Amino acid sequence: MDTSYVDRSLSAAVDALRRGDGTVSVVARVSGEAGPRVAVEPDAQHYSASIMKLPILVAAYRLVERGRLDLDRPVLVHNDFASQSPGQRFSLDQTEDSDPQTWAALGTDVTLRVLIHRMVTVSGNLATDLVLDEVGTDEVAAVLAAAGCSDRTTIVRGIEDYPARDAGIDNLITADDMARLVVALAEGRLAGPDASGACERVLEAQEYRNGIPAGLPPGLVIGNKTGWITNVNHDVALVRADGQPPVGLAVLVSAPGTEEDREAGIARVAAAAWAEVTA
Repeated sequence: MDTSYVDRSLSAAVDALRRGDGTVSVVARVSGEAGPRVAVEPDAQHYSASIMKLPILVAAYRLVERGRLDLDRPVLVHNDFASQSPGQRFSLDQTEDSDPQTWAALGTDVTLRVLIHRMVTVSGNLATDLVLDEVGTDEVAAVLAAAGCSDRTTIVRGIEDYPARDAGIDNLITADDMARLVVALAEGRLAGPDASGACERVLEAQEYRNGIPAGLPPGLVIGNKTGWITNVNHDVALVRADGQPPVGLAVLVSAPGTEEDREAGIARVAAAAWAEVTA
């Protein structure tokens, strides 16, 4: 484990969360600073899970800002998508989705605005692939590039696009890249003030708050995006404190244990990392 910038309390929280051979990455970046304030395995690659929805959110609002997307345009809710593996198609499993509302709308129109909101706040999978169809992976890649993300982060396919996954096309992230992304959003380097503010408000409406937000003190404004699958729980947050520059905090966990254990561990790691940032 790279223990640069790490004190003992953070190191202990990370070690407990790793559960032996797992990988835990923690990065805190403060706006205006060249390097991270906290860095533990910052460049380790993790499967993105639903953190992929974060750059899709930003890409959508950038296109709205340019007049290329209309948030109030109706989108037909369907469950048949073109794979990133040429010539193949895929569909999603409703039982794997945390958003029943979008599934209930199959065959009807829902506005892009609603789909974006449900993609983030309840981590809707079907909503995500519908939004990604409107946005496109090239626009997502442009967001990552504008944020200064490395080539170790690749958001290149939809959720449950298993033909693409089997062809080696997969969504991977690093903690440092995700912290860079939310700091770039806060600094207005990804979009103008209206689009940037809209993205932050969607993140602040997040309903899953048992990770980073649970570990931070009251009085902060926190917008976050979680992601989870078997043996994976991630959380990425943009944190604002009165009179202080915004902070991007990413905790990525690929480790054994229960989902509840990993969420609680993320909260403990976030608390220790925040103590480092504010020391």
